[in-house]
Amino acid sequence: MNVAISNTSEKPIYQQLFEQISAQILKGELESGYCLPPIRQAAHELRISVITVKKAWEELERCGLINTVTGKGCFVAEYSPEEMLRMRNEMVMKQMAGEVSYYKSFGLTLDEMIEILKKVY
Repeated sequence: MNVAISNTSEKPIYQQLFEQISAQILKGELESGYCLPPIRQAAHELRISVITVKKAWEELERCGLINTVTGKGCFVAEYSPEEMLRMRNEMVMKQMAGEVSYYKSFGLTLDEMIEILKKVY
């Protein structure tokens, strides 16, 4: 698990943690069955609050990316490659939906948004 937390980011720390770990899971960098570090250990290593890590782990579990086994830890859930692709696409679409609404408020057309996205990408 490789995570970089930015204290100057506009995103809350739990969201940074959630996004980075979920991306690692969905890209296959953290494989099914991988045991995430215990909440207290992760908090200590990242120098963040236990509550922050707990919130990120809860969000990962709510999204179905990890499973908690009482007394044993949190493990990356098992999914087929097709299911992982579907989950990735759903998460991206959800994130983009909010962004698209914001950019539409500027009067941008789909073609204009695509051109800007190509430049940014």
